[in-house]
Amino acid sequence: MANPALLTKNAYAYEELRTRILTGVLPQGSILSQALLAQEIGVSTTPLREALRRLAAEGLVQLESHRDARVASLTADEARDLYVLRENLDPLAAGLAAHSRTPADIENIQAALKQLTPLHDAADLEAMTAHREFHRAVYRASHNPLLIGILEGLWDKADRYRQIGLQSQKDSAKDRKRVREEHIEIADAVVAGDAVRAREIMQRHVVGSLGRRAIAVLAEG
Repeated sequence: MANPALLTKNAYAYEELRTRILTGVLPQGSILSQALLAQEIGVSTTPLREALRRLAAEGLVQLESHRDARVASLTADEARDLYVLRENLDPLAAGLAAHSRTPADIENIQAALKQLTPLHDAADLEAMTAHREFHRAVYRASHNPLLIGILEGLWDKADRYRQIGLQSQKDSAKDRKRVREEHIEIADAVVAGDAVRAREIMQRHVVGSLGRRAIAVLAEG
């Protein structure tokens, strides 16, 4: 949960609502009454509306009226679309990063790699955040602002589908070992400037991702 003492009211409301959506406390399709949520979280409706607008821009919330909003639904079609984009754009970013990484980028990637922990549980937002920070360090090293912006937006949506993947089936010890090794190999390839290998490992990583698992789960549902 967000710490209100460390954040502005706008930021606190955003972090609190985002956490509740990602952990399923606010399930997909549920109506969000601004008045009730503001009272529950302990903020006025103004910062709450700002938070909802930000979440709507990230695709987590749908604004339906002046007073209410709805948690965006998850669909197999969107999961599939996200996967197709990531299957192509994440490897592209990794390859560009291998060409363009700076000493500062290398330091960021290696630091993010050290913070990674296995995703044991769908509610483990700390592990999920660390996973995102590693990938963010890689795609920011591409130094392609348009690509970076696209991937930032994709990851905002993809986090919820990762949750679906984890909720359906926890990773085995073998899966966690594979993911760990892939992260190390991606970092090593980017640091070494090996663009071909960086693309190959990243593509393999996306193919085995939780986002792909979510497609099957939602299609069956």
